[in-house]
Amino acid sequence: MSKAAAARKLAAAALYGGGGLSALGAGLYGVLTAEAKLARRIIGPTLEEPPPDATGWYGRGRPGPAIRLALLGDSSAAGYGVERVEETPGAMVASGLAEYADRRVYLREFCVVGAKSSDLAAQVDRALLIEPEVAVILIGGNDVTHTVLPSQSVRHLSEGVRRLVAAGCEVVVGTCPDLGTIQPIAPPLRQIARTWSRRIAAAQTIAVLEEGGRTVSLGSILGPEFAAAPALLFGPDQFHPSAAGYRALANVLIPSALAALGEVPDHEAVLEAYRGEAVLPITRAAVQAVNEPGTELDGTEIAGRRTGVRGLWVELRHRRRRAQIPGEAPDDADAQNGVEEPTNIDSRSGFEAGPSSGEAAQASG
Repeated sequence: MSKAAAARKLAAAALYGGGGLSALGAGLYGVLTAEAKLARRIIGPTLEEPPPDATGWYGRGRPGPAIRLALLGDSSAAGYGVERVEETPGAMVASGLAEYADRRVYLREFCVVGAKSSDLAAQVDRALLIEPEVAVILIGGNDVTHTVLPSQSVRHLSEGVRRLVAAGCEVVVGTCPDLGTIQPIAPPLRQIARTWSRRIAAAQTIAVLEEGGRTVSLGSILGPEFAAAPALLFGPDQFHPSAAGYRALANVLIPSALAALGEVPDHEAVLEAYRGEAVLPITRAAVQAVNEPGTELDGTEIAGRRTGVRGLWVELRHRRRRAQIPGEAPDDADAQNGVEEPTNIDSRSGFEAGPSSGEAAQASG
């Protein structure tokens, strides 16, 4: 079975209720289950102290209306392992959006350490209360390490994206990273994790695009860059990114989040063939994105039609990276100069005060 066919099968299984296991093989599933348990023991228990919460206002003194940004997902979204709020992905993405869109940004974090795709529904419930203009989702790594069936993983993500898009929110999903670079997973089984995570990433891409969101491949963030400098880009547990790793992750997400908001420079309005940008059928684009990390995919039209004989038409983009903007600490004082922060929900736990992300999670990820 080709990679494109496998990705399509997983996505179809998620959408129409199939099991999806045959795309990977029952034997492969069993081997990875055993290896994932071993890797989790090596990684160790979750830190008791939760990551710094980056919820708040960014871009002080910039004009309104403020961008409402929701951040959903797992520890890679929360910034597990860093000590300063400025080092979290949320703070860096919000700071970058404020700088390049020249608007104030209100960020609300709903991500939870240890979250799997099945936890997205509760996060979306809470995110919808702030009526976000754009949502960034990072999820899938824990589905691999906890051997969640790929079809189930993708189904939960698809449903979450559908609800956000229906509410008028732009959605940017960083697809499952290449877990074949994780040091606690020893070869040759590391290659199994790589195969599993890449197929999930391709299936996530298809599902998200079909629901009206856009995706960014994160393979380069936990792929070649991490393999070349694991001491710099991995945290102490050799599983989660370091502050430098989260900075690399944010640098990939910012251009796509700006594009979702319509903040695109004039020179990026036209596809650039010399950069490998093109319009492709959805399954072909999904597999190419997995193999070319940092690729953004978004639905488009040809001759007024969104679909061809091979499914959705998709724009494949390699957006230019922006100059790195240092992450700021959120400034709650800005709330007094614009749209007030909703008062009926707690930043990560939801409605009126609830448990923190660290208290809510028992599994690492």
